[in-house]
Amino acid sequence: MMIHRSVLSALLLSLCTPLWAAQKVDLDYHVRFLPESDQAEVSLTLGDGGRVRSLAFNLGDRGYYSDFSGDGEWTQESAGRGVWRPGKGVAKLTYRVQVSHPHKTLENRFDARMTADWALLRGDDLVPSAVLRQQDKTELVARLQFELPKGWRSVETGWPRIGKNKFRIDNPQRKFDRPTGWIIAGKIGTRRAKLGETDVTIAAPVGEGMRRMDILTLLTFVWPEIQAVFPRDPAKLLIVGAGDPMWRGGLSAPNSYYMHTDRPLVSENGTSSLVHELVHVFSRIQSSDRSDWITEGLAEYYAIELVRRAGGLSEDRYQKVREHLVKWSKPVKSLRTANSKGPVTARAVLLLQELDREIRQKTKGSTQPRSLDDVARGLMRLNKVSTKDFIEISENVMGGASKVLDSKLLR
Repeated sequence: MMIHRSVLSALLLSLCTPLWAAQKVDLDYHVRFLPESDQAEVSLTLGDGGRVRSLAFNLGDRGYYSDFSGDGEWTQESAGRGVWRPGKGVAKLTYRVQVSHPHKTLENRFDARMTADWALLRGDDLVPSAVLRQQDKTELVARLQFELPKGWRSVETGWPRIGKNKFRIDNPQRKFDRPTGWIIAGKIGTRRAKLGETDVTIAAPVGEGMRRMDILTLLTFVWPEIQAVFPRDPAKLLIVGAGDPMWRGGLSAPNSYYMHTDRPLVSENGTSSLVHELVHVFSRIQSSDRSDWITEGLAEYYAIELVRRAGGLSEDRYQKVREHLVKWSKPVKSLRTANSKGPVTARAVLLLQELDREIRQKTKGSTQPRSLDDVARGLMRLNKVSTKDFIEISENVMGGASKVLDSKLLR
C-alpha cells in the first residue's frame, strides 16, 4: 500500500507540474553595426509572440530611434513612446538606432561613439527600456548576437559569452531582459583575469592609450578588500575606455563601467576613479529623497579607504587627503541634493569617516565590534536608500543615537 501511494503521489506531481511551471519563450537580439551611417540595426525576435501582449518602449526625446517595422502591430503613440504588439508564432521587430551620442552639456564630448573601426556604447541605448505585458507564467530567455563590419575583430559585453559574438542576457530582477551595460566592438585590445569568482575583462580600442595592465594590477590589490565589504561575486566584469572626444569621466553599470583613458588610476588628491566606479558596481546602492550624498559619498569614501587597506596609502598621505577634503568642502552647508558632486561629495566623505570612528568607538569591546562596513552591507539590501534609512541603519548598527548624524548637513 505504501509503494502504491508513493507511485500515485509521483504521478499526480508530474501531472500538476505543467500547471505552475513557467513557459519559456526565446527572445533573440541581433545587432548589426553600420559605421557608414553611425547607426546600429537592431532586431528582437520572439519564439512565440502570442505569449507577449505588448512591449511599450520609452524612446526618449532625442530622436535616436527610427525605421521601425515588424510582425504584428507597431504604434508610435508619441515622440517618446512606441508600442509593439507582436503577432502569433515567431515575431520580429526591427529598427535603427543612432550610436554616437553627444554629451548633454559638454561641447565636443560624447557619451557613446562609433568610428570606422570601433563602437563604444551602452546596451541600454541599443534596446530602450520597456513595460512588458505578457501572459501569466511566461519567462523570456534572452540572447544577444552581434554581426560585425568587415575588419572588426571582436565584441565584449558585461554578459557571459555563449558563442562567437553571442551572449546570454539574464537579469532575475527584470521581466524584460535587455542588454544593459557597456558594449565595445571593433578593433579592440583586451586583457583578462579571474579575480575571486569573477571573470574580469579590460577592453579599449587599439591606439586609445588604455593602461590595461595597470588597471588589472590595481584591481588585483583591491579586490579582496572590496569583497570583504560588499560580499558579491559577479560572474563577469567589463571595464572599457577610450580617449578624446569621449567624456572625461567614469560611469558604471551593474556589470561594467567606463573610464576615460586619461583618468589616473589614483588622482593627486589621493582618490581613485577606478575604485570609485568599482564600488558602484559592487554595492549597487541607489538613493532617493535628495540623498545622492549616500551613493556618491560611499563610493568616494571607499575609493580612498580600500586603497588604504590594501597598503597603497600611508597614514601621513591619508591625513593629507583629509586636509584636501576639508578645504574643498568648506563652503558646503547641506548634503541633501539629487545629484552630489565635487565639494558636496567631499563633505559626505568626511561625515562618513567621522561616523566610522563613532561606530568603532561605541562598539569597541563588545562581543561584535562594528564599523561603517556593517552599515554599507545593510544598505545593500534596500532597493533605494533615503537619508532617514541611512540614519536608522547606522544607529541600529551602533546600538544607539549618533551625534555625527545629528547634523544640519542632513536636514
